Amino acid sequence: MAVKNETRVTHFILLGLSSNPDLQMVFFVMFLSMYLLTIAGNLLIMITIYMDHQLHTPMYFFLSNLSFIDLSFATVTVPRALHLFLMKIRTISFTDCMTQLFFLHVIGGAECFHLILMAFDRYVAICKPLRYTTIMSRRICLLLILSTWAGGLFHAFPQSLPIILLPFCGPNEIDHFLCDGPALSLLACSNTFISQTADMANSGLLAIFGFSLLVISYVYIISTILKINSAEGRWKAFSTCASHLLVVSFFFVPIGFVYLKPSASFAADKPLAVFYSLVTPFLNPIIYTMRNERARKAMKKLGGRTISIFNTHIN
Repeated sequence: MAVKNETRVTHFILLGLSSNPDLQMVFFVMFLSMYLLTIAGNLLIMITIYMDHQLHTPMYFFLSNLSFIDLSFATVTVPRALHLFLMKIRTISFTDCMTQLFFLHVIGGAECFHLILMAFDRYVAICKPLRYTTIMSRRICLLLILSTWAGGLFHAFPQSLPIILLPFCGPNEIDHFLCDGPALSLLACSNTFISQTADMANSGLLAIFGFSLLVISYVYIISTILKINSAEGRWKAFSTCASHLLVVSFFFVPIGFVYLKPSASFAADKPLAVFYSLVTPFLNPIIYTMRNERARKAMKKLGGRTISIFNTHIN
């Protein structure tokens, strides 16, 4: 142990998703395609909401911020994974690894709180419609958005600091395509009880608490929707809520499995990480635009204006 204590790991080796070269190329194409579509889809939502004044409402303001969070989440993880698949350079410095770990939890925590915020917005809109404009004023909406990012920071520090402060003296191979707490804890050369407890108490319980709060909110929302006399009104409210519930499930269920499972079981970590870091940010714009007629019309309108401007410049 004396020799080990004198040697501190300065870099890690990411083993990726597979050691098979053919599979590495398949993963590269898959990740790159989905990442580019994620960028395009989320940017389209953000630009459409910004350009169309009819969409300057709290619901779309929150949707625009969710797109920014999803774009950030994918950007923290995917470019490093692409570099790993294509260049086969598996090393990552200690600083870069811990930076990725920290921002992974900042953005992940912000998304967790933001999804709860979006459920609260739907609760007020459906259950307290007469007070909606008063409760969800522009100033309150901005403060709520800032609070989700503050919550992400508050979540990230106790989640990542116990990992950062662990002594790493070898081995330095991370059986993952990103730097995450459970995989890093396996490499520490000291007792990891504190870091593992922080993982479970922070991310795991946050996932359970957030998901439970969302379920309770939607019990009230659905019970209110069922009292709506108009069939069209019920369908419109159900459609909006169904999109949000689908997004919530895609985010919270994989996170819950990763951080609440037994510490000895890591086989599913990598597929689940692919899901919440790449698939979910890719699917969110599709889910919201496919089920939202107002957003689709705004996008078509924006597309028509862009084509018209382009033709005018050419002529």
